[in-house]
Amino acid sequence: MVYLTGAGPGDMELLTIKALRVVREADVIIYDRLANPDILEEAKDGCEFVYVGKADKHHSLPQEQINEVIYQNALKHENVVRLKGGDPLVFGRGGEEGIYLYKRDIKFEFIPGITSAIAVPEYAGIPVTHRGITVSFRVVTGHESSGKDHSQIPWENYKTDDTIIFLMGLHRLNKIANKLIEIGKPKDYPIAVVSRGTTKDEKTVVGTLENIWEKAKELPTPALIVVGKVVNLREQLSWFEQKIKKQS
Repeated sequence: MVYLTGAGPGDMELLTIKALRVVREADVIIYDRLANPDILEEAKDGCEFVYVGKADKHHSLPQEQINEVIYQNALKHENVVRLKGGDPLVFGRGGEEGIYLYKRDIKFEFIPGITSAIAVPEYAGIPVTHRGITVSFRVVTGHESSGKDHSQIPWENYKTDDTIIFLMGLHRLNKIANKLIEIGKPKDYPIAVVSRGTTKDEKTVVGTLENIWEKAKELPTPALIVVGKVVNLREQLSWFEQKIKKQS
């Protein structure tokens, strides 16, 4: 059995009970860069660890080879955990891994993880929805598939006041901000970038579409971008930042 498992957004305590159970039962854990390494400490003696992490412009293995690594381990082990940051199906390519296993008659289960798209803004004091401000939110990839001759992102749909969360988009922050201005959003529209969210190294930079690139371009990854009027609530709701300051 292969468990395609969400590790959550970073804070160890946001790991689900079910994910923790399969980690403790695993014969091998195939993990990525965004999974909190402390989770591996919960594995049983003798558990094997296989790192298949991806960083910007540097992948230890391409996705096709990762699929094969999971498959080969499934042939050798009873319990295989594929541990992925956030949720396995929110831009996590877990669907591709599941299809690869399905075509080879390998049993698998998805174990949802708390997605960074909601949890990271929440730790930064930015609700993705708020009564009287916005009734919906969108989660968008900040890193589109290569080889496409045009963007798959429906920019024209983003003229509303929906909250927009871009994942994995720090390197394209300037382009994202300029595109939103191009479709009609005001230059002073609120935007925030949250780096290393839900961890003790979390840092949030707030700005406008016009100035956010200069203010946030040096932040370390992983980083998440939040666009919307809900960003203005952070001053009142930034509970985690205050907690870190008190601890330090």
